[in-house]
Amino acid sequence: MSKKPIIVFEGIEGSGKSHHINKVSNFLDKKKIKFIKIREPGGSLNSEKIRRLILNKKSNFNINTDLLLYLAARSENINLIKKSYKKKIILIDRFTDSTIAYQHYGMGVDLNIINIINKFLLKNIKVNFTFLNVVNKKNLFQRLKNRKSLNRYDQFDMNFYNKVQKGFLKLAKSNKKSYKIIDSNLDIKKNEDLIINQIKKLIKWI
Repeated sequence: MSKKPIIVFEGIEGSGKSHHINKVSNFLDKKKIKFIKIREPGGSLNSEKIRRLILNKKSNFNINTDLLLYLAARSENINLIKKSYKKKIILIDRFTDSTIAYQHYGMGVDLNIINIINKFLLKNIKVNFTFLNVVNKKNLFQRLKNRKSLNRYDQFDMNFYNKVQKGFLKLAKSNKKSYKIIDSNLDIKKNEDLIINQIKKLIKWI
């Protein structure tokens, strides 16, 4: 694996992925290790504009429009990723597996369409490792309740989140060597340490 890998943090709402990617960012900053951090949707200027459109609670897109908006946001980020690919560590909050989990497993969009467009966008860019954060129903809704504001994707029912999380777990099962499942129902400090130790191995820091 490259010493400058692409590392993705995946998981449904309230799973803790954004918390952990921020902890990893802080660790890399302290060690003066070069990296970039991107979120999806978002990251670049245009992608952030698309993000606001997608997540607006008043938006009401059909599932195909939703998919294409997410992929359009990704298309806007690709140049950012290309510039740093194999030159810096790239941390991404959601990426291609989120599209598969949400749009295919959650909403029923044809998987072949998703794969074809992702392949077209990414070309030779490959994710090296993924942290999948999983959460139970009780903690999911408690964490959403504690948020200052909710977006459109924070307001689905548990049936939808279950389908998405099961989709993520299927992806993890088929890519065991490049996936680590984080049970976010457990002690957060232990999970932070577990992730940082894995990061050290990934970047060959230890």
